[in-house]
Amino acid sequence: MGAAEGILAGLLITCVIGAIAGWLAGQVVKGSGFGLLGDILVGVAGSFVAGFLLPRIGVPTPGGLIGVILFSAAGAVILLLLLRLIRRA
Repeated sequence: MGAAEGILAGLLITCVIGAIAGWLAGQVVKGSGFGLLGDILVGVAGSFVAGFLLPRIGVPTPGGLIGVILFSAAGAVILLLLLRLIRRA
């Protein structure tokens, strides 16, 4: 596999994980449906939030696909709850 194919595969995997994590977060935080593109963006952003915040409070970074999806979904839930608080203020 060449470099371009590797980059494309990584981007596709990121989008799929982001979509699943964003959808899960939308199910937890009711009223936060964003459609496929929005779910991908929320899921990917949630993964950054989780990667930054959760290890600082003692939650280890998981391994495996399911662990990564749940970790990203947890970050996306935190992100959606923060956005909800900002909207109300």
